[in-house]
Amino acid sequence: MSAEHLAAEGGTAVDAALAFAEASPETTRERTLVWQDPVPTAAAGATMTGMEYMQAIVSGKLPPPPIAVTMRMGPIEIGDGRAIFAGDPGEEHYNPIGVVHGGYAATLLDSALGCAVHTTLPAGVGYTSLGLEAKYVRPITRDTGRVLCEANVLYGGRRQATAEANLTAADSGKLLAHGIATCMILGA
Repeated sequence: MSAEHLAAEGGTAVDAALAFAEASPETTRERTLVWQDPVPTAAAGATMTGMEYMQAIVSGKLPPPPIAVTMRMGPIEIGDGRAIFAGDPGEEHYNPIGVVHGGYAATLLDSALGCAVHTTLPAGVGYTSLGLEAKYVRPITRDTGRVLCEANVLYGGRRQATAEANLTAADSGKLLAHGIATCMILGA
């Protein structure tokens, strides 16, 4: 079935990519993803402080969440109210205009911001993002290379926390995006 026919029938992007792969194998790329069931990891994390949980992920004692595998990103350093994530944007993250989708930067920002907040929480207390504001400064491409996102908690209350982050190119230190998030504290 052609990619045009799949699109007309409401097929997914995966279906279309597979159809194009048959028609033009010379331009086709493939990536295999491997991840662990996230439910047992989250259950284990609920018994730890946020700092302990994040340390277990950074040290490899617990597996990374599937989103980190999918997006090729994850925490590399944490501290009290602080998280640094690294990401490796590639062409699999491109949007239709030929650059890395803004959602990649937003996902890195949201992840680092939330995890910075998580490091401040006691065992059994979680969080969820209430809002994320992302500002894009420079485009990201596959040639940008590794990116770093450093987040710091600005305010940690009983019901809400606010954090800010900068996303930079690892090799040049150039600012790519920055953001701020408010998280709701759950179970406090």
